[in-house]
Parts: sequence; structure tokens; C-alpha cells
Amino acid sequence: MRRLSLCLATAVVALGAAPAVRAAGGPLFVSQGGKGVANHLNGLHYVAVPDRAHGTLLETLDAANGVFGWVRLHGSWGIPSIGNGYSTGQGLSHDGRTLVLESLGGPYVSPSRFLVVDARRLKPVRTIVLDGTFSFDALSPDGSMLYLIRYASAGDLNHYIVRAYDMRANRLRPGKIADRSEKETRMAGTALTRTTSATGRWVYTLYQKPSGEPFVHALDTVHAAAYCIDLPENRGLYNIVLSLRNHDRTLAARWRSGRPWLRVAFGTWRISYPGGFVWAWLAGGVGGGLALLAALALLVRRRRHQELEEHAGQELGLA
Repeated sequence: MRRLSLCLATAVVALGAAPAVRAAGGPLFVSQGGKGVANHLNGLHYVAVPDRAHGTLLETLDAANGVFGWVRLHGSWGIPSIGNGYSTGQGLSHDGRTLVLESLGGPYVSPSRFLVVDARRLKPVRTIVLDGTFSFDALSPDGSMLYLIRYASAGDLNHYIVRAYDMRANRLRPGKIADRSEKETRMAGTALTRTTSATGRWVYTLYQKPSGEPFVHALDTVHAAAYCIDLPENRGLYNIVLSLRNHDRTLAARWRSGRPWLRVAFGTWRISYPGGFVWAWLAGGVGGGLALLAALALLVRRRRHQELEEHAGQELGLA
């Protein structure tokens, strides 16, 4: 009973508080505590918390009923997360079977380590060790493909490429996952928020480049393909939320207040503005400016005409 009480207390703290431990990880970071990563199938949360005896305690939590199960893990492991103040846990496959944890050392140490866990049985399966600086990026819906961020170096976390790791063959696939239309050899930016399609196949992540320019990285986790969509400048990117609409055929970006910003059409990646409010605003501004200029020109012309008439009258009077 003491152990159950302890876990229940941990559950309350984990679901109601901010992450207790957070290690920076470039586009994503690694966290312990907080809300962890949620299973969309049953609403359960997987949360990693510190454990003095072994290093990490991985718990399955429910906000209403407390702890469903737990397992002690050797070493310090955390949930890959994304977001600025509104962290969203990552690392769980869409089918709910595979959970990937990342070492709290993150990309600051080499080799990089990832722990693969059977999420249903809460049983560690294997540890992935890779030379170089890597961090978690995404999982395919069935957990057969793991996508990783490979950094230029531990001292340069702003430039990186995306690599695919075959979970069945237990090896990195050759080459990188990149937009073929892009000429850049490496990506650059910080991940701010993301959303995933209903099937778990497409992962859309909003990035901000070091220059401040935003773009969306659309990753096809089934066919290992990626597309980069450049977005117009926005100084409030930290308040932008991504969502999918129209049966996942439209990617919508809006402010947290609910006000829409823009939409991206799936496949063509064309950008539009809901209701044309941006173009209407621009047209209204241009139209108003032209109307003002026309009014000023008319006023000047009338004033000039009046001055000429007064001058002519004065000339006639003198004559």
C-alpha cells in the first residue's frame, strides 16, 4: 500500500505540474515529470520520473484513477517533448505499442542513447546506441521506423539533418530525409509546435529559422519523405498552434486566442488566408490610401482654381 500511495502522489504531481527535469535537445527536448506523452487510444499518459534506486521510473497514469502500472529503468531517461511553455510529449507510436525514451544527456553527449519500450507491457525491449549527436524526431504509425535529428555537432544544435532508423533491421538507413526541391544541405531552426494526422502518418512541425523566418516541415513517416513550406514572417510564432481540418487535407495555423493566421493545402502546399482577411486588409489599406490621395489632389486643384480666380479679379479691378 505504501508503494501504491507513493505512485498515486507521483501521478498527481506529474499530471499537474511542469516537467521536473528538462534537458535541451535542439528542435525537441527531453523531460521528466509533467504530462508526459498521451495515448490517443485510451487517454493514458506515460510519464518518466526520477528514481533514486535505479535512475528512472516509467509510469502509466490516468488523471482520474491514478497509476495503472510502472517499471524501474536503469539510467536517466525522459520523454521527448516539443513546444515553448506548452510542451507536448512525443515518442509513442500511433498504434500505442512502441514508446521511445531518450537519454537525459540529450545531444550534448556522444554516443546518443534511446530506449525502446513495449508500451502495452511496460517492458524495455532494447537500447539504441548511435555514434554522434542525435535526438528524437518522430515515429511511423506502427513503430517500424524511427526518425532522428542528427546535429552538425554537440556545439551546433541549430543545423541538422533528419535520418531514418529501421527498427526491424536495427540500423540507420543511408542518406537523409529532405525536401528534394530544397538546395540546402542541412536544416536550421527551432521546433515550436506540431500536429499529426489522424492516421499518424504525417507529422507537421512549425520551425523558426535562426534568421526568424518560419517554415513547416511536413514529414511522411510511412514513405520517409519530407517537404518544407516557407511561411510569411510572423513575430508571434510562439503563440501559433497547428491543427488539421477538412479530413487532414488542410493544415491550419492560428493564434492561441483562436484568431486564424493561414492555411496550407495538402499536397500542393499552397498558402491561403481564411476569408481573405489579409488581402482584404491590404486592399482596404491601398484603396483608402488612393482615396485619400485623390481627395487631397482635388482639394489642391480647387484651392489653386480659387487663387487664380481671385488673382484675375484683382487684375480686372486694377485695370
